[in-house]
Amino acid sequence: QHLADCLAVVEPMARQLRRGVSGQSSAAADSLRVLDVGSGGGLPGVVLAVMFPHWQVVCVDTVGKKAAFIRQVAAELGLRNLAAEHARVEALKDAPFDVITSRAFASLVDFTRLSRPLLTPLGVWMAMKGKVPTQELSALPDDVAVFHVEPLSVPGLDAERCLVWMRAMDKDRR
Repeated sequence: QHLADCLAVVEPMARQLRRGVSGQSSAAADSLRVLDVGSGGGLPGVVLAVMFPHWQVVCVDTVGKKAAFIRQVAAELGLRNLAAEHARVEALKDAPFDVITSRAFASLVDFTRLSRPLLTPLGVWMAMKGKVPTQELSALPDDVAVFHVEPLSVPGLDAERCLVWMRAMDKDRR
């Protein structure tokens, strides 16, 4: 179920990023840098690295064994575009990223606040959530714009899922 959950984001990610969500042309979208925050055992980061071999995917988790597992997966599957960091996201120095994603990591406020220094100026956040997180959305600061909340259908799973797409707004874009 966890793999199916992560595979369900592949088509929406490809579609959104083809539209130039990150401010890049569709050709540039082929070589994105993606950060998976709180990756755990590598979901969705490993799935994204497999499905988008031209993307550079970095998974970050505070548990060393989980980061080591992701490194082993990368080695076993020959995924040169996948890396893992054992660190807190706020301590990560490997920036900037075009897309920062999370699945079951934290509230939207904490996710955006902790990872904001790592986001490129035209980058986007994509949070995988269950039900539409209405309270979390209303708690976001004014400088975080939600530009799309996309319902997801996960084959074989009778549960609500959605993607929350956000971007940082500087003073000039508000």
